[in-house]
Amino acid sequence: MRVRYYLSVMALLVLGFSSVANGQNLSNSWDKLTDAQKEILLPFSDQWEFLSTERQTYLAQGALRYAEMDAEQRAAAESRFRAWQDLSENERDTIRNQYRQFQNLLPREKERIRDNFQRFQKLPLDRRQQLRDRFRRMDTDQRQKIRERLRHRQNRNRPRPINPPN
Repeated sequence: MRVRYYLSVMALLVLGFSSVANGQNLSNSWDKLTDAQKEILLPFSDQWEFLSTERQTYLAQGALRYAEMDAEQRAAAESRFRAWQDLSENERDTIRNQYRQFQNLLPREKERIRDNFQRFQKLPLDRRQQLRDRFRRMDTDQRQKIRERLRHRQNRNRPRPINPPN
């Protein structure tokens, strides 16, 4: 159950930080926010001018995304947020560090991780639980060997680029 929360939070963070990185040029003035943004960000209204520009931009963009969600998407986002709040500070730090590590990977490595995650998600629930349990019982060396074997297997199955003649 915790693994699913971690993955959900990671997805939320990836989506949230990528939109900040793409940088829609939003004004940071409270008066420039849309009515929908103001409604969503009402708890921040009194302290808005004291927030950093980066934080204001992040919140404003998140409010835009939230305003465009349907009821089911909002419920899922709220559930992920509650799960994030339920994590200890240590667990949040771990997730943040893993996110930073992921952001520093080569695009090929990111794609490999996403592909593996999609394959895992398509497995039946009982098989996923078996794999989780087996992975938890492994020591650090065993886990590393599994990762290397998967990486090697995936690289072996990738089509190789054609090198042009010199």
